[in-house]
Amino acid sequence: MALAHIVLSSGRLIKLSEVRLSSTYGGMLEGYPSQRWNDLKLENLLRNAEKASPSAPVHLLAPVREYPDLPAGGFGPVELLPAVTCVGSFTSQPIDPERDSGLHHSALTVVWFQETPGIPSGEDADHALRSIFWDNLARDSEL
Repeated sequence: MALAHIVLSSGRLIKLSEVRLSSTYGGMLEGYPSQRWNDLKLENLLRNAEKASPSAPVHLLAPVREYPDLPAGGFGPVELLPAVTCVGSFTSQPIDPERDSGLHHSALTVVWFQETPGIPSGEDADHALRSIFWDNLARDSEL
């Protein structure tokens, strides 16, 4: 059973089967968020998502980076990502119309950020999430 359904801008219906929400800076013990720290965070998120779902491709929705008016420290200017990190597993009908939808589906793991915790659903899903080019990013596989 799906946690949520989202209709993409293309009209394709995708189903959210698993989602992990975490605090973007919850594990930060020292220092402050900077471009270098955020870039490493993104690399680790993608690597961990690939390990957790090796049968599905992984796609990152580029996060908005904010630069508050704070003094720069030894790591450069402060750079903030949205507060909540999300990793979701989505499925849909097969991309290849020749495949039997009873035996196949398409899958994609998506990493994205949002300001508040919550499961994206329907029309309330973020525009970037609804704008995913599913047919170019997801992969068909047998159930």
